[in-house]
Amino acid sequence: MSALRTRIKICGITRLEDALLGESLGADALGFVFVPKSKRYISFADAAAITSHLGPFTTPVGLFLDAPKEEVLQALEAIPDLFLQFHGQESGEFCDSFNRPYIKALGVGLDMPDASELATFANASAFLFDSNEPGALGGTGHTFDWTRLEDNLPKPLILAGGLNVSNVGSAAINVAPHAVDVSSGVESSKGIKDLVLMREFIAAVMQADQQAARSEQAKKSSLSV
Repeated sequence: MSALRTRIKICGITRLEDALLGESLGADALGFVFVPKSKRYISFADAAAITSHLGPFTTPVGLFLDAPKEEVLQALEAIPDLFLQFHGQESGEFCDSFNRPYIKALGVGLDMPDASELATFANASAFLFDSNEPGALGGTGHTFDWTRLEDNLPKPLILAGGLNVSNVGSAAINVAPHAVDVSSGVESSKGIKDLVLMREFIAAVMQADQQAARSEQAKKSSLSV
């Protein structure tokens, strides 16, 4: 069953102006990459400075890749309302240890995660499926075959991997994820967001939701005749 509204997460935020623009355009969440080797890396202090300007209904999400527990705790100290997102080979026990809601990112690679792997993260709030290899960061700009996704995932689905203005509408309608996650698809360069692309991306998601709602209403009307 599709969500009433497809949520939008803009990832790889490094500048205040990009965060404020994303929020003003309707993004539900903003992602901050706390992985030093990433070209979209941002420090805890700089991310905290940005999030201090956000309204109460925009969720800051912190991305970690096999970080020591101490680093995650430091991030939570700097940004108390941070939503955690784990991209590496973290165990379910590790993710659960913070007693906080979290997203587990799963790289699709050549194989889809199986039921036993998903069960390891039974306490996750959502699963993010990306086109990268397992245990690696996304932001590659490449898609994966969405038809490989199961319809009966045990948690809400966040779809990532190569999403952009030209394909996100199709993704929202055909996959019906809880949320879509974009990084490179709305950038002028790594970590620098593009005003036009952000606006068009969010508009495309909203238009797809409206189309899906009209289609659903038409089905209901035909059944009632």
